[in-house]
Amino acid sequence: MKRASFGVLFFIKRAKKHKNGKLPVYARITINGLRAEFVVQASVDELLWDNKLGKVNGTSKQAKEVNSFLESVKVNIVLKKRELEETGQQITALQLRTAFSGIDLSEHTIMGVFKEHNEMVKGLVNKDFAPGTLERYNTCYKHIEDFIKLKYKRSDMCLFEINPMFIRNFEYYLKTTRNCSNNTTIKYIKNFKKIIRIAMANGWMKEDPFRTIKYHLDDVDMAYLTEEELKLLMNKHFELERLQLVRDTYVFCCFTGLAFVDVASLKYTDIEDKSGKLWIKKKRQKTKNWCTIPLLEPAIQLMDKYKENPRCIANGYVLPVLSNQKMNAYLKEIADLCGINKNLSTHTARHTFATTVTLANQVSMEVVSKMLGHSSINMTKKYARVVDDLVSRDMQKLIGMYDKAIAN
Repeated sequence: MKRASFGVLFFIKRAKKHKNGKLPVYARITINGLRAEFVVQASVDELLWDNKLGKVNGTSKQAKEVNSFLESVKVNIVLKKRELEETGQQITALQLRTAFSGIDLSEHTIMGVFKEHNEMVKGLVNKDFAPGTLERYNTCYKHIEDFIKLKYKRSDMCLFEINPMFIRNFEYYLKTTRNCSNNTTIKYIKNFKKIIRIAMANGWMKEDPFRTIKYHLDDVDMAYLTEEELKLLMNKHFELERLQLVRDTYVFCCFTGLAFVDVASLKYTDIEDKSGKLWIKKKRQKTKNWCTIPLLEPAIQLMDKYKENPRCIANGYVLPVLSNQKMNAYLKEIADLCGINKNLSTHTARHTFATTVTLANQVSMEVVSKMLGHSSINMTKKYARVVDDLVSRDMQKLIGMYDKAIAN
């Protein structure tokens, strides 16, 4: 193993001159090229200071006392370094400075602040936060915890140790060790950034490690079912009850645009009868925006199919929805059995509703946005694509308009 470089240097700061004209002495600890500085209890005349040697020139009593004090500081820093090394930790300059200075930052460590935040979110689930939000923060917490153990051989870190390099290293860890995509990585980093903002707002951190860091999400073309694939799925019979249930839940979402969390919690109290037509009127759990959706015949048939299901009867649910994890796992199996070469997930049903069921049938973007419960039509544009059939249909309007030959 390569031996870590280590050094202690004393220097003066001319910009910090005391009222008596003397300059404060600072100690600089350097480990593997990274520095940490702090002021020591000594001040000197500028003309007597030797920058090269890092001590006071001369043999006067005062010079000897200052130099002796500085030497004792250096010795104690070295001793503290050895003490920390005996614990098996990977020592950083900041950590050594903190340990030597005797600063107690146990209340303000990154994992401590993160844990306190997650406990607060847990208490506000189904009030201010969705259960999925808590799950994402808990996952991010675990990634940070594992990263610190792997990279720094520690269980926690002081807030002031979180710098831009820490962020970059965490990004690298997510993309390599955790094999996360760019967008997934950025989402975790944004979760972590909120913890940093909390620390900054409370005055526990002086510098923002994100100040020079910017991220950009990659454009992702989410899969969706075409009209032919949707019909193929609807007409497919499955012998296994679990696959039949997952297929039915997925198709219901294809014709309502509901996200998984919303279809899983959908109850008959969310269904309204307006002049003989059934409508879903429900607040989205993610955005708290209302979505108003007229029920199409396939969705009504699926509701009737599970009306006598014991779980639906007991809880008032419209469908006996399985967990999101099971849904996504079984959808992969369903896609294979149907010969659909696409990575289906519960969210692709929402994209199918926006693209194939509505937009391709000339439903306006504004109406689709309302049914999806979006705050902005720009959000809807990410879901809905102008499919080839719609382009062809609109281009038919131009036939005959430009038949005149171009002049030679």
